[in-house]
Amino acid sequence: MPWFENRLGEQLWYEDSGSGVPLFFLHGWCMSSVVWHRQFSGLSDTFRLVAPDLRGHGKSRGASGQMDFGRFAADLEDLIHHLDLSRLVLVGWSMGAQIALQSYRQLHDRLAGLVLVSATPCFTAKDDFPFGLPRKEAAGMHLKVERNIRRALDGFHSRMFADGEIVDQQEALQIRALLDSVVPPDTAVAVDSLDSLAGADMRPFLKDISLPVLILNGDRDVICLPQASDYLAEHIKSFSRRVFAGCGHAIFLTRLQQFNQEIIHYAGRICDSNA
Repeated sequence: MPWFENRLGEQLWYEDSGSGVPLFFLHGWCMSSVVWHRQFSGLSDTFRLVAPDLRGHGKSRGASGQMDFGRFAADLEDLIHHLDLSRLVLVGWSMGAQIALQSYRQLHDRLAGLVLVSATPCFTAKDDFPFGLPRKEAAGMHLKVERNIRRALDGFHSRMFADGEIVDQQEALQIRALLDSVVPPDTAVAVDSLDSLAGADMRPFLKDISLPVLILNGDRDVICLPQASDYLAEHIKSFSRRVFAGCGHAIFLTRLQQFNQEIIHYAGRICDSNA
């Protein structure tokens, strides 16, 4: 798979497979494009799938500078222009969803639709937004990452799943193996991107979204709370929504077939309506 050069001359990695309507996947904090392996296996016969490693993550470890959302969004814009993609469906999970919201104004003319997976406009709670994690909890995550990033990520991974969400032992082993295959970023990158995540507020961008949006979330997510998806639905003009019962933060892993079918149905519907 190829590298591309962003506007700063940095080399960033992306996966690219299949043909047809482009689906562009953005991973979450301290992850990489590897987490979308099951989507590449299940959807690339019908769609073109593109998934970058965000700066500092995965194989894009040579990117320097702050891990802020403006820079993540600029990299995204550079890759989409590099590939000359249009009428694409942008799928963002967790932090990737916030990057998608940050990027909307610059990319809306190239987008056919937007999918927000386990998303929130504010990761941490505010006086006028009680649906995020307590700021104290985000600060605790910061300290844990500084002390031992691998142990901190093990704890984070365990919180992504609700009790009883994965009942098949073989399935559990496959998901664990997939997460274990994600090479964690350097500690400084993990801390900087976590701090950017904790301070970001994407609510001002919501009123500008005119494309049809698909909101997907688990009803037992303790990382990006279900009430945050409620908020998105209340403040986005045109949306459809599916709530995955008994699920936590990583529904694209634990409810693979249902998740992929939602993407197929949504992409087919919006592309037919825009034809």
